[in-house]
Amino acid sequence: MRKPGSKKGAVVGSGGQRRKALEGKGPTPKAEERPGHHAYRKSNAAAKRTQGRSSKDKPTNELVAGRNPVVECLRAGVPSTALYVALGIEADERVAESVQLAADRGISVLEVSRLELDRLTTGAMHQGLALQVPPYEYAHPDDLLEAAASTDDPPLIVALDGVTDPRNLGAVIRSAAAFGANGVLLPQRRSAGITAVAWRTSAGTAAKIPVAIATNLTRQLRAFADEGLMIVGLDADGSMELDGLELATSPLVVVVGSEGRGLTRLVKETCDATVSIPMSAGVESLNASVAAGVVLAEVARRRRIAGRI
Repeated sequence: MRKPGSKKGAVVGSGGQRRKALEGKGPTPKAEERPGHHAYRKSNAAAKRTQGRSSKDKPTNELVAGRNPVVECLRAGVPSTALYVALGIEADERVAESVQLAADRGISVLEVSRLELDRLTTGAMHQGLALQVPPYEYAHPDDLLEAAASTDDPPLIVALDGVTDPRNLGAVIRSAAAFGANGVLLPQRRSAGITAVAWRTSAGTAAKIPVAIATNLTRQLRAFADEGLMIVGLDADGSMELDGLELATSPLVVVVGSEGRGLTRLVKETCDATVSIPMSAGVESLNASVAAGVVLAEVARRRRIAGRI
């Protein structure tokens, strides 16, 4: 404002009038829209993480490589879209059976060069044969209980807590199918998924047993407990040894921990009991899939005995 009695300068405000007037910038933008503000940087970082995760997690086709895995997947009826056969390979009964099974199911049989097959399988030991499978369709945790309800045996579910090696996952699925489990439960985070490696290790049994995803593993285990299932976790310092697992004949969830740290704290606190496997002195622990197979075999043995009594 000009001083009273002065004839110079603007009479209203300090920004001038008409053409000399200053234009306002409008309302102050939100913090997330102001470059340099910590909220702006935080919002941009979150958007980049989301974009990266969506592209990373986008389901893609997988290639199961190797003559035994391919023929076992085809025998098991694994959904498949194409069978790749290397030109000039020495055919044996596995190759002949794979081609015949693929043709019978209407699966495309494509002959490619060995170099092209090397590229498609990213250098895996394919032995001249590879099977393309679509992204795995996971079940809902409730589907595992429905699968159990369709049998006369008490429910048996295997849950994995942080198992990140797909070979271990495939081996656990194979053991679960072999010993009568109704399904396998995986956490949404920090866990291996059904990839070509898991398909190969499971020898196609992933098509015979449902594999479900839990948004929150601890919460889902509690939901199973509310349905009357007992939760038993594998732990080196378990509250009981495998020989004393009387809960084997009850509706049961067997929880297998990760390869390194074992069960997480919250999952361990959710368990009704923890069980250890007796071993010879000097041996610290078993591989996660081996430990799961040992426990599932014992559960199956006790249930067979109980069924005969």
